[in-house]
Amino acid sequence: MTAVPLPPNAMSGHNRITTQALTSTAQATAAEVLGVQPAQIRASFSDDRGLLALLLALPLPVPPLTRVLDDPGIVDSFGGPLWARADAARAPILERVQELTGARLSRVDIRIIGSTVTKGVRVQ
Repeated sequence: MTAVPLPPNAMSGHNRITTQALTSTAQATAAEVLGVQPAQIRASFSDDRGLLALLLALPLPVPPLTRVLDDPGIVDSFGGPLWARADAARAPILERVQELTGARLSRVDIRIIGSTVTKGVRVQ
């Protein structure tokens, strides 16, 4: 058997992204998109017919309820209701994690596990 030479700028070997690197990237991305600290986010991956499904579990910031009573429009400054924020975040998280890691994701599921009362306006 004759060895085929590699092109001058090609190197043999392989690259591998660990589960921890994927998880950290998913946490950082979700934190940026949803305005949550990365440490508050649990991320896990599962096989979805050959692609990766990402599950995120996290609390979302909400305004103090007394402020909502005084000014219901304050909810919009936080990005809208919890459900709408989670729904709107799925696509940008999926795209960004794929872009950063090269992994192919089938979907992003977001589980809201609580809320954190935040006085300031949420910035996206």
